[in-house]
Amino acid sequence: MRALTLVADRKLEVADLPPLAAPAPGEVQIRIKAVALNHLDLWGYRGMAFARRKLPIVVGVEAAGEIVAVGPETAAFKPGDRVVMYGALTCGACKACREGRDNLCENVGGIMGFHLDGFARDLVNMPARLVIPVPSGVALRDAACAPIAFATVQHMLFDNAGLQPGESVLVHAGGSGIGSVAIKMAKAIGCTVITTVGDDAKAEKAKALGADHVVNYRTDRFEGAVRKITAKKGVDVVFEHVGAETFNGSLLCLKRGGRLVTCGSTSGPSTTINLMQLFQQQYRIIGSFGASMRNIRESLAKMANGLLPVIDTEVALADFERGLARLESRQVFGKIIVGF
Repeated sequence: MRALTLVADRKLEVADLPPLAAPAPGEVQIRIKAVALNHLDLWGYRGMAFARRKLPIVVGVEAAGEIVAVGPETAAFKPGDRVVMYGALTCGACKACREGRDNLCENVGGIMGFHLDGFARDLVNMPARLVIPVPSGVALRDAACAPIAFATVQHMLFDNAGLQPGESVLVHAGGSGIGSVAIKMAKAIGCTVITTVGDDAKAEKAKALGADHVVNYRTDRFEGAVRKITAKKGVDVVFEHVGAETFNGSLLCLKRGGRLVTCGSTSGPSTTINLMQLFQQQYRIIGSFGASMRNIRESLAKMANGLLPVIDTEVALADFERGLARLESRQVFGKIIVGF
């Protein structure tokens, strides 16, 4: 069985693994058809997966495929079903899991492709409870973007920030995988969307997605631009995932009582904030990580209704590192898909 394994920091190899055992009771066996790249893949590739990881490890944190076999006591699926898989091995038994808050599992075994063997392989066995059917008409390359990219945005904007129709939102890095999704999801409910990008070519693409205002952060201070666009009132919500470079500027973009939701720190994990500004302006700062199974289902339903991911590039498994390099270079606009 073919698999792409990380054998050392920044070193990938295609390996031949032993044949996969038949699925156990409650499991399904899935043939992988598409893997979508994320910053989690990049962090793991750089060696940022911390002490819980042992190498070699199969990479790939987000994917879609087709069921080829089902284990005993697994009636929900049949061979030929198209599916996506949850990106972490949750326990399914703790209070958070029972309440459908899968990303707060108290006994999580790790993230696939980051702490545990991931999805960049021909076949994988998964607990059926962590598998979600793909609606008819949704291509697997698009569905591969649901478990992390789409579901993360769904969780951030609606579960955590409580974004409402007609509100204003600042989406950082509109050309990123989650940034492009956030623009489309916010516009779909009639929000005013301001987004930041790193060059004029991305600005045109962001406008084509529906962004009402686009700020090139390399030529303009986004804080000043947002205050000007909103007549100094600020936005209702900031969709933050850049980190230290933008965090304090993002707070300045909020209106009084505004909400900042964050899921990332690609520019650095540490910052300082003005506590007087925080409580005087009554900001709400919300951390968000991953998503629930419900969020993945909601994301797939949006895809079925025509809200599709932006695909930047499709590469073969042998070009996985080229895809990571493109992601690292910040030249990407949308998602990078690895085909099988």
